[in-house]
Amino acid sequence: MYIKNTLLAGAAVVAMASCQQPGGKTEVKDNKFIDLANMDTTIHPGDNFFMYANGAWLKANPVPGDQSRWGSFNILAENNLKALHTILDSAAGIKDAAKGSAVQKVGDFYRTGMDSVAIEKAGITPLKEVMARIDAIKDVNGLMAELTLEQTEGIGSAFGFGISPDDKNVTKEICQFGPGGLGMPGKEYYFDKDERTAGIREAYKAYIPQILTLMGTDSNAAKKDGAQIYNLEQSLASAWLTRVEMRDPIRLYNKFNIDGISKLTPGLDWKMLLAGLKVTGQDSMIISIPKFYTELAKQMKATPIEVWKKYLKFHLGNSMAPYLTHDFVNARFALYGTKMRGQKEQSARWKRVLNEVDGSIGDLLGQLYVDKYFKPEAKKRMMELLDNLQAAYSARIQNLEWMSPETKKLATAKLNAIVKKIGYPDKWKDYGAITIVNNDYVKNVMVASAWEYNYELSKLGKPVDRAEWGMTPPTVNAYYNPAFNEIVFPAGILQFPFFDGDADDAVNYGGIGAVIGHEITHGFDDQGRLYDATGNLNNWWTSVDSANFVKKADVMVMQFNQVIVIDTFHANGSLTEGENLADLGGINIAYEAFKKTKQGQDSTKINGFTPDQRFFLSWAQVWRANTKPEELANRLKTDPHSASEQRCNLPVSNVAAWYKAFNIKPTDKMYRPENERARVW
Repeated sequence: MYIKNTLLAGAAVVAMASCQQPGGKTEVKDNKFIDLANMDTTIHPGDNFFMYANGAWLKANPVPGDQSRWGSFNILAENNLKALHTILDSAAGIKDAAKGSAVQKVGDFYRTGMDSVAIEKAGITPLKEVMARIDAIKDVNGLMAELTLEQTEGIGSAFGFGISPDDKNVTKEICQFGPGGLGMPGKEYYFDKDERTAGIREAYKAYIPQILTLMGTDSNAAKKDGAQIYNLEQSLASAWLTRVEMRDPIRLYNKFNIDGISKLTPGLDWKMLLAGLKVTGQDSMIISIPKFYTELAKQMKATPIEVWKKYLKFHLGNSMAPYLTHDFVNARFALYGTKMRGQKEQSARWKRVLNEVDGSIGDLLGQLYVDKYFKPEAKKRMMELLDNLQAAYSARIQNLEWMSPETKKLATAKLNAIVKKIGYPDKWKDYGAITIVNNDYVKNVMVASAWEYNYELSKLGKPVDRAEWGMTPPTVNAYYNPAFNEIVFPAGILQFPFFDGDADDAVNYGGIGAVIGHEITHGFDDQGRLYDATGNLNNWWTSVDSANFVKKADVMVMQFNQVIVIDTFHANGSLTEGENLADLGGINIAYEAFKKTKQGQDSTKINGFTPDQRFFLSWAQVWRANTKPEELANRLKTDPHSASEQRCNLPVSNVAAWYKAFNIKPTDKMYRPENERARVW
């Protein structure tokens, strides 16, 4: 996870001054990168390092009404939105832009989204063609035809479908089928009995008829229809796996041919399904949760067609609600924004439309963004950091006492094979086939969705394109892709507090350095370690080394399981295992790499803090955030990342250098005896 500020990577100029300390020792003063005004020094760092480093900032920065969380990531993202807003406003103002150009497409897309008068006037008219198709369904074959057609239009709801590399043969793209069919985030929301979840469930049950009514159904009939739709969803949800179960890539790798999956799903015509999805010449597919498709086949026969038609209309309205009239927008926000996440007000319309443009034709917007804001020198500095972190990781692998030489050799080969992508792709997506009009927002959204489907489908039968990116350049984030064995850092994250070309090494290594280490460690976490250097799902570990890893990783799982995050709810160490291991690995590797720098080997203080203290304070300020209780509860069920305070505190409580840097004693609340500390990578 990751965030942004108006000062773009490498662009900030910091005035540095110095003064003489007693004894002639020079202390450098820097009033930007580690700001004492953000700290609460009344709290001992060993009692709550997160609050010590961020306490004053947290008090002064409550969550804004249009947010569910407010912290370093969000501020950086907000400032980045302002930069993108400038680009889009400029593009939208050019009425005579060359047809088909990036400026024309992003400008017209944005302009139609901002034209609320036209959207209100159109009402549900943009959906009437699809609604008429749904009304015309008469039998299971007609239902199948509509389900698959909606997938090709990017509005499918009943199941998940996509094209991606075969995990056990990553040179080949293959059809991938996942679970779907739900209007709430996952199985847990349909069955967990805690008070918060039960409240969301009841709100969702009331929301379904609300959308149906807006779609034209009589309000009394909508209540009955809503109950039937919910019951169908609950049946589908029963066949989902839990979030923790879905973390196992081996369990999710279920390869079938048409005959094989047909035996598990009687009544589901897979030849017709594939034809409806425009898939030809393919017999093999990956089904992540076969029992979901068994249940889907059962419900296609057992649930009356009229109920399915109501289900499809509701999901059409629900998925398109953000682009329709204010009644749709407000109804959806009340459930998903306020009830589920605690937001008190919607974000500004320009932000919502901007995010849609970025999500739909992001490489076009990304080109304009990179041309205006990205500094090439940031890429050079990032490559240096990456190389240093990679070297530190290699050294740590060689020094692991719990891993055999055989596995160390393969781990090092995987580490050295990692592909590094920084800033923006070498090859941009070609959106030439998309026609963006200047008078219909919903049409633009649907055309872009259909284009994306066809773009993905076109990969079948072709070599895997390893140059492709999974994020757009302005994105404030980073990721590791196990199938490509790559780490990717979009331009959006290459800014303070993660990275600044003028910051001292302690700040950069504690920020972006730890993020780099985090992403590298994902290649060796509980999921990533099951993929080899080429990206194939292939267990390259000896049985003894694998058992040692699990034993050591379980220490981290248990540490998080003991933490109460909100109400009586504990953190879910199993759900967040991969991210927690990546955080711990990230800070360990970043610190080791930092100690090889000139500053890392020095003791000169800046603003009263030693280099080591600045390193850990930089880590802490990356995670500073206030979060709404509703959002915390939601993330506990759905997010593989831990809450901000735990992401800051638990990793450092396992790092010996942090204890030394802040003189942490056994009497301090965060103190963890050495024999209880997690040591993995």
